[in-house]
Amino acid sequence: MVFFPGAVSVEATASAFAGRSDVRVGIQDVHWEAKGAFTGAVSVPMAAAAGATCVLVGHSERRHVFGETDADTARKLRAVLAGGLTPFLCVGEKLEEREAHQTEAVVLRQLRTACAGLSAEDLDRIVLAYEPVWAIGTGRNATPDDAAQVHRSLRGALDVLGARQVPVLYGGSVNAGNIVGLLARPEINGVLVGGASLDPLVWAEVIHLADGAVS
Repeated sequence: MVFFPGAVSVEATASAFAGRSDVRVGIQDVHWEAKGAFTGAVSVPMAAAAGATCVLVGHSERRHVFGETDADTARKLRAVLAGGLTPFLCVGEKLEEREAHQTEAVVLRQLRTACAGLSAEDLDRIVLAYEPVWAIGTGRNATPDDAAQVHRSLRGALDVLGARQVPVLYGGSVNAGNIVGLLARPEINGVLVGGASLDPLVWAEVIHLADGAVS
């Protein structure tokens, strides 16, 4: 289980879980430069010093709210790998792209651009997350069949790139009502949970259901 708190809470969260081998702590975003005049940004070394071992890279809100490009995401991915942390690379399509039947083209472009030129060793250090933008915080989620189809496409692209050990997660309005069905699909190796993690009781139920689904 990995928690991704806001940057100001990373150190406190890491301290709270110190000694827990079953829990890791990550950060929601980093800058691609290790140092420099980037006021307000968090570097990979700063994140690591605070106790983060994982980083979200290319989250849909970074892409579509803050204007992060595929090239920006690729730079961040390399910075995280160079800093020895685990990147959780996020890919996903917007609603208009889905309705135009461009889902596969969009997610594969995002994946290939981010991973271009990486060694097989570096590729196998990545965790990949498919998070359709239209399902983030909307209460709508891809059906298990829809998600599994995209995951198969992503897995095929990873095979071509030379990756063999990359877990592929699903994120997008995951909750207690759909997590069992999602995790029942062999193509889905885990979940990236957003809103359902904000209520402790709901989060506990999600964890309980997830544990039963994979046991």
